[in-house]
Amino acid sequence: MKLKSILCCLPIILGLSACSEPVKEQVQQQPPALKEQPQVATVNQYSAEQFFQTTTVFGSSINHDGSAVLVSSDASGVFNAYRYPLDGSSPSQLSHSTTDTVYGVSWFPKDDRFLYSADQGGNELNHLYVQGLNGKVTDLTPGEELRASFMGWLDDDSFYVMSNERDPKAMDVYRYSSTDYSRQMVFQNDKLFSVDGQSKDGRWLALVKEVNSSNSNIYLADLHSKDKSVKLISAHQGDISFGVYGFNPASTTLYYRTDEFGEFDQAWSYDLNTEDKALYFKDNWDVSFVYFSKDGKYSIVGVNDDAQTKLHITEGATSTKLAMPSLAAGDLRGVNFSADSSKMVFYINSDTSPSNLFTYTLGNESAAQLTNTLTSTMQESDLVASEVIRFKSFDGLEVPSLLYKPKVANANNKVSALVFVHGGPGGQSRKGYRALIQHLVNHGYAIFSVNNRGSSGYGKTFFHLDDKNHGENDLQDIVYGKKYLQTLDWVNADKIGVIGGSYGGYMTMAAMTYTDEFAVGINIFGVTNWLRTLKSIPPWWEAYKKSLYDEMGDPETDEARLIRISPLFHAENIKKPVLVVQGANDPRVLQIESDEMVAAIKANNVPVEYVLFSDEGHGFRKKVNRIKASNSYLEFLQKYL
Repeated sequence: MKLKSILCCLPIILGLSACSEPVKEQVQQQPPALKEQPQVATVNQYSAEQFFQTTTVFGSSINHDGSAVLVSSDASGVFNAYRYPLDGSSPSQLSHSTTDTVYGVSWFPKDDRFLYSADQGGNELNHLYVQGLNGKVTDLTPGEELRASFMGWLDDDSFYVMSNERDPKAMDVYRYSSTDYSRQMVFQNDKLFSVDGQSKDGRWLALVKEVNSSNSNIYLADLHSKDKSVKLISAHQGDISFGVYGFNPASTTLYYRTDEFGEFDQAWSYDLNTEDKALYFKDNWDVSFVYFSKDGKYSIVGVNDDAQTKLHITEGATSTKLAMPSLAAGDLRGVNFSADSSKMVFYINSDTSPSNLFTYTLGNESAAQLTNTLTSTMQESDLVASEVIRFKSFDGLEVPSLLYKPKVANANNKVSALVFVHGGPGGQSRKGYRALIQHLVNHGYAIFSVNNRGSSGYGKTFFHLDDKNHGENDLQDIVYGKKYLQTLDWVNADKIGVIGGSYGGYMTMAAMTYTDEFAVGINIFGVTNWLRTLKSIPPWWEAYKKSLYDEMGDPETDEARLIRISPLFHAENIKKPVLVVQGANDPRVLQIESDEMVAAIKANNVPVEYVLFSDEGHGFRKKVNRIKASNSYLEFLQKYL
């Protein structure tokens, strides 16, 4: 049901509605500020249930005959796989899970079998499944306590899968038959590389090895050689970061990223035959990804342009930009082409519109919209677009941020506000639809998403400013974000809280523990004991552990500092109300972290509320749980802020 929220305007000055002419003259003689008072906007206010009636969709695998796209959707309340016909006819639900989330991965190359991934209650122990034409489901990676993921298709329609079943720390590579699903190990990952891509001819694997948090190398494994030899292709001096985008469909070239030549990642190519390297694409921002249409005709390059993805779709033969029809405002995402590149699918997403799926036949005048994910009980005009803001922190550093101003806010209707901290460490708050944020803004809370030092997307120097400095200078960025909010005449300077998830949850608890700046805190599965977290990281993170320890600290040698920055050990300092939200199956931030934090705050006789989901992990996937979480945020804020 649509609810109308009309905030009262200012009282009519001097009883103007019943005044005589002399009084009118007197009012006209008042200063201009009293003549034209800002009016409070009228906006429709929506419930959490309405916000999460909105459907989340993603996935863009087009099937063998170009007739349908494989989509993951939470329309049923739990993510399942759906078939969306490209002719615009009604979609059909392909999987019917009511408990565990199902994420569609890919159609098979020559029929409508499809692969999907699912874990158990959010524990991140994903298995890979195939659903046959008759609906029969086969677990391709059976076993306990293992984690598996799809890598990609090969030219002969076989496919590669990574699994840590042999060794929980090592992601080995297996080649599967697409007919009988038999398999053989093709790469035993004894040196714990990160396996980041394979060529379609089955010969090459692209491997990455972290040296430290700012230094890494790329290796190539030749699976056609007798000993499956591995060679370094990124020899360099000093701290330079390398990573892999992928191979071209012809299996002649590897595309990789490097920050060797400046602050931002550039895209480079490596010729597998000649070993020549060449610059492929650069910008004044990080190149986030490079990939190709199935036939190699088109390249798709994504650039992280000031917290917003900008796509460059180019025809390789002519180096010309693909002409696109007029589209709705927003970012293009999930671009994919049919096998012959005659059709494409993509999503458009913006702050005020969740992702919608479109299809476009090249050469046509317009694209066709296949989904309408915003619930019909809501109007996009009631939602709020963010504004990119930069403010100066305590040391003069410019901190980029996204500001969401409620439509009802002005100097005569000051609103409460929240500083929002992203996950990570090293994450980034980006433009795009988030029901959690829009729900709070719609109910009159300003949101200031601060990309504190250490966030990605703003150059390698900015990214490493928080190394072994977490809970210190990065926390001051959050505090100075609050101080910036206090300069805005439409924000209630005394009613500013802090909220965040994962690393952002840690920053929330750090703000409540080490400062007295914030009126309330909302900690969503945040780290509170770095010693425990760094000792209990999942085994499949082993390839990244050295880099993580370089950034955060080694619990064996850096214990004193980690205790100093862990809120749990200093909980007696917490004096303001806190809400803690946690998933019981979280393998990254264990439930005991939140249990102990809540108990410690209670011992202070400080208001603390705790919401625990028995069937969730690190992030909430079921609609019913996301609704409950969103309602808990709002109820807590209405009670204490």
